[in-house]
Amino acid sequence: MLIKNALASVAVKDLSLSIKWYEKLFGCQADSMPMPEVAEWKFELGGWIQVYQNKERMGSSSVTFSVNNLSEQITALKNLGIDPGPQMNNDKVKAVMIKDPDGNSIAFAEALDPNIAK
Repeated sequence: MLIKNALASVAVKDLSLSIKWYEKLFGCQADSMPMPEVAEWKFELGGWIQVYQNKERMGSSSVTFSVNNLSEQITALKNLGIDPGPQMNNDKVKAVMIKDPDGNSIAFAEALDPNIAK
């Protein structure tokens, strides 16, 4: 297989407003803006998220972020004024799901099973 990395994409209505929201969520500015309608953030262990303006597709995207400590992530979300909603747990993973301002689903997950992607 020749794939070397993966990028998740999130469609939004207004890129400039969404950049501000995602900067707040991630605690940093975008790492790249390769096109006028795209902002990208790179993560420590690899992978990227692209937030791009596309009014027709907005609200139908979904992405999962792997975290080391879900409890700390929940606290961080609450400190940002974001309701993390109910926690979902099973023997392999525990997670919470939030929505961005355009209705896209964003999960934060802590793998409990060593065979789960991190």
